[in-house]
Order: sequence, then structure tokens, then C-alpha cells
Amino acid sequence: MLNVIRHEGPAGTPPLVIAHGLFGSAKNWGGVARRLAEGREVLAVDMRNHGDSFRAPVHDYPAMAADLAEVIEAAGGEADLRGHSMGGKAAMTLALTRPELVRRLVVADIAPVAYGHSQMRYVEAMEGLDLGAVRRRSEADAALRAAVPELAVRAFLLQSLAVGPEGASWRLNLPALRDQMPAIMTFPDLKGPYEGPALFLAGGASDYVLDAYWPHIAALFPQARLEQMEGAGHWLHAEQPEAFAAAADAFLRA
Repeated sequence: MLNVIRHEGPAGTPPLVIAHGLFGSAKNWGGVARRLAEGREVLAVDMRNHGDSFRAPVHDYPAMAADLAEVIEAAGGEADLRGHSMGGKAAMTLALTRPELVRRLVVADIAPVAYGHSQMRYVEAMEGLDLGAVRRRSEADAALRAAVPELAVRAFLLQSLAVGPEGASWRLNLPALRDQMPAIMTFPDLKGPYEGPALFLAGGASDYVLDAYWPHIAALFPQARLEQMEGAGHWLHAEQPEAFAAAADAFLRA
């Protein structure tokens, strides 16, 4: 089963399961998870090939949805589910295929569509880092600067770097993510619909949830509503954590 970081909260409400995006981890969601645990138990997971979860050659959405289903079944058989980016696609896949497990769905800055771009340049940058020569995170940051000039993106990637006296290692299965990148950038051909309540939170400065995608979202998730977080980019939960947590909490408590 996936590695789970459990944030204890009041009983009486189904737990909230949080699925992170590509190159992320459960630890990335600590602040938001602790805020939401004021109202219920929160289970933040490391997705397969990330963090402390198992490594596997397959990294597609049916497999990731099955991983999330296993966590929810172990937690009682019903949960609210929130996913960001890759985790949002996995969450949508589960809601469409196993709707009895998902009470409410929150999808952060992603749509159920195939994207034309790729995150391969980040895989190549991380694979190109001389891990044996890294003794400090600042050294890794400097070494990645040419390939990843964006400070915020480097900081995000480096959260998955473990640094010790013998060198460094990525808490990511980079070969599998490289091999499975086409599957990660697409979305399964699922008919749905998921009839439960769904909230799509989109960054106002992001181009991941375009107006052109909304008819397809509405067809698969007829109860969905869209909220835009003005000024936020793709990593909206990191850029505006308080606003993100407040919007999700209001929806989940409704």
C-alpha cells in the first residue's frame, strides 16, 4: 500500500485523502493537511514511485487510482478525495471508476484531458545531477540552475532530494517516470459520469484548466463547479496555502 502520513482530526466525518502531483510528496502538503485536520482526519499519501512509497514500472492512471482505492478501503471504504495535477487525474480516474469510494472530490489545477507538453526536461535535469558530489542542498540548487532556471521549480524539485554525508539521492523513481511520461501526460478514455459533488480549483495565472476544457469536465462531472484563485499558478496550494485550504474546507463542509 502507499505510504501514508496521517494527520489526526475529529471523528465522525469520512477522512480526506490527499494525492500530490508529479515530483511531489505527502510532506509537501503538511501545512494544508494540518489546517484541514481541524475538521477531520487527513491522509496524505506518497504516490507510487514517489517519496517512501513502493517503486513500480507502471505509472498510469488506472494503477494510481487502484492505489488510492486501497488506501480508502483500508480507512473505512469512503473518503473525500483531493488531488493536484497528476494526483488530480488519479483522483478523477478513481471517482469515475469507483464512485462509491469518493464522497466529495476536489481537483487542483488539472483537467481530464491529454496535455501536449511534457515534464521530461525536469527528469533529465534531475538525472543529470552528480549525486555523489552533493553534500549540501545549496550545491544541488546551484548545479540545477542552468537546466532549471526557475527558482520556485528548483525549490519544489529539491524537496524530493535526500542529502547525507555519503552524497544525495532522489526520493523519486526517475527511470519509471521517464518511461511512463506519455501515460502521465494523457488521461484514460472514461465515460463516467461521477455524480457526486466536485470542486475544480484553478490557478488564475495557470494554463492547465482552459475554458475549452470545461464542457468535457461538465460531461464527466455534472455537479462540478469551478473556482479560480486569482494570481496563483499551477502550484496554487504552495503559492496561496491559506486561500487554497479555505476554499477546499468550505466545499468539503458544505
